[in-house]
Amino acid sequence: MTKIADAIQLFNCPGPKPNGLQATETGLWVIDQGNDFAYLLDWNDGSIIRSFETETDKSSGITVDDEENLWIASTYDCKIYKVNSSTGETIERFESPGQGMNATREHDSINFQNTGDHGLEWKDGLLYVASPPSQFIHVMDPKNWIEKSRTKVPGYRVHGIAWAKEEDKIWAADTAMGVISKIRLSDGRVYDSFRVSDPVQVHGMTIRNNILWYCDDRRPIGILDVSMEPDF
Repeated sequence: MTKIADAIQLFNCPGPKPNGLQATETGLWVIDQGNDFAYLLDWNDGSIIRSFETETDKSSGITVDDEENLWIASTYDCKIYKVNSSTGETIERFESPGQGMNATREHDSINFQNTGDHGLEWKDGLLYVASPPSQFIHVMDPKNWIEKSRTKVPGYRVHGIAWAKEEDKIWAADTAMGVISKIRLSDGRVYDSFRVSDPVQVHGMTIRNNILWYCDDRRPIGILDVSMEPDF
């Protein structure tokens, strides 16, 4: 692998531990695992447009549906919450489709608990759910919470996901391995990848104007400066 992204920090999250991002025209949504607050931030300087506490538990993913509701992956209670984006009120709760024990914890299940999902995206009425325990992206129909399909992802701790410019492809960040890959959702075929050098850890991820944004759970939020075309 020859491509290495330059992680350019633009501002800090208002909360202590940002874990999920979603780009919108209004601003950048952030879910914070440290205080379970959702923040809508100004793109230019990170100032707070709106914020509220959610009922989630150590959340790790956020997206917005066609009706402007938030969907938040609540990691420690293995739920996914549908939330009013104006008030923070919980509308519905669903079971995390990929909940379970992370691969690196299987040897010590007495001291480690099952956890839920992380990165979320919304498209054409379906919710795309990235799950570290299952190592899949699960495609859920919110109307009946039935899984429509699933895609195996590279690595062993998928976190943030973001739509690629191609209709059938998505960017997926593996936080532990420091690698971001562009995969085809129909079969998991990899079309591009690049590394994000230590000490930056890409937890949340989203895309705006074909530029990937990241958050590190130690507060930095910024962009990944890297060619979006394969070089191998």
